[in-house]
Amino acid sequence: MATPENRRAHWRANLRLLATLLVIWAFVSFGCGIFLADTLDQVEFAGFKLGFWMAQQGSIYVFVGIIAYYVWRMNKLDREFDVHED
Repeated sequence: MATPENRRAHWRANLRLLATLLVIWAFVSFGCGIFLADTLDQVEFAGFKLGFWMAQQGSIYVFVGIIAYYVWRMNKLDREFDVHED
């Protein structure tokens, strides 16, 4: 059974994880897709300019990866703080 202290520590760890993943999301969607697109377009990837590819395809792959990582990490955090559901 989780104690109130464990729940608070779990929530803080969850917020840190969310903040980190949101920064990555913002960098990929705004940084690579908009702000750095001209710079990235100097490189070709799979026959397309990298800035265009990141805005159209790469960001989707990163977002799916973020979701998968979040699920994996939250399951680990739940067990670490003894708030898992089995």
